[in-house]
Amino acid sequence: MKSQIIILFLLPITRLCGQGFQTGPCPETNYPELNREVIEIMQQIVNSGVPGMAAAIEVNGVLSIGSAGLAKLEDQTPMQTCHLQYLGSIPKLYLATLIMKLYENGQIDLDVPVTRYLPEDFGIEVQGMEKMTIRMLLNHTSGLPEYNYDPRYVTLLLQYPDRVFTPLEMLKFIDGKDPQFEPGTTYRYTNANYELLSIVADRVTGDHARYMQKIIFAPLSLTDTYYRIQAGYTYQNRLVNSYWDRFSNGILENSSILLNSNTASMAGDDGIVATPIDGIKFLKGLIGGKIVSGASLSLMKEWVKDAKGNPTYGLGLDLTELGGEMAIGHSGGGLGTGVQLYYFPEKNTYIFLAINLATVTESPIHEKVLPLLEKLYEKVLHPQSIN
Repeated sequence: MKSQIIILFLLPITRLCGQGFQTGPCPETNYPELNREVIEIMQQIVNSGVPGMAAAIEVNGVLSIGSAGLAKLEDQTPMQTCHLQYLGSIPKLYLATLIMKLYENGQIDLDVPVTRYLPEDFGIEVQGMEKMTIRMLLNHTSGLPEYNYDPRYVTLLLQYPDRVFTPLEMLKFIDGKDPQFEPGTTYRYTNANYELLSIVADRVTGDHARYMQKIIFAPLSLTDTYYRIQAGYTYQNRLVNSYWDRFSNGILENSSILLNSNTASMAGDDGIVATPIDGIKFLKGLIGGKIVSGASLSLMKEWVKDAKGNPTYGLGLDLTELGGEMAIGHSGGGLGTGVQLYYFPEKNTYIFLAINLATVTESPIHEKVLPLLEKLYEKVLHPQSIN
């Protein structure tokens, strides 16, 4: 989730944290390793306090992979690129792609109120919801309230870290609340938009996770991507352990149980685990027109502006600058993960980077990592300019 809870400090450590679960070694693929300079920067990031890091980078059609550090600190299991990573908010782009496919098929109209596609027994009311369109949910201009800002949600999440919520249970935390702003007037990144879109997608397809498997995972051969179909899919031997700096003092604790349940709870706004290679395959398939049409992709690139007037977000696509180059894709963070998946059009380059450290709580480790991360992007995108 790109925005997350902040009140994380009052419950006993023994309840929230522990030794995590088993992460085992896995057979690596036959792709070439990233060049030495990039691996060295990844190792510098690990030396700064990040448990482990995995990457897949494709430049002009040539895919390379690399890893550094540990997938599990407690038993010193090395990080590998065949390990599964928590994608955080990147699944928003997967769901947006699914919605655009439904749009192409004439099953969804982007500019009608979301209420048209909600179940009759939905039972959740937000003032002005009848003005919120599918397009507004996709580009975060709906004004829908945020569920994970509600203290009741935070309390339950921390008191019962192994509880798995349903999408409807998540959205009940916004029931009866006022919108954040008049629908269509402002951009504000809100996880609840995509949680609601998952319910819309279920209503239209019967089961949006299985439909995603049919139109995205299967055609792109994403055999190392998992989302809401397999029972217990967030407990796999190849899934990395996760860590957070709960007290912002540079001391890490295992947050795997909490992140596992949190990931399994979220639909549309989170919820996918995948390998770096599968992440690249998905974004390349989307950009390359293998899932939706060029016209649909153009709609996804219609950017809304942030508070500073800068184009920032389309229909599930994020627009940003990394390493001095414009990039489109998505990022994700959580209570034990940080992931970036972007395409750089001017460089014909795809980059997937993942760490198993929380990015939604403050940490002095982040201050050390951010300049190194920028250095990594610059090295990949401008290999002759960084010594």
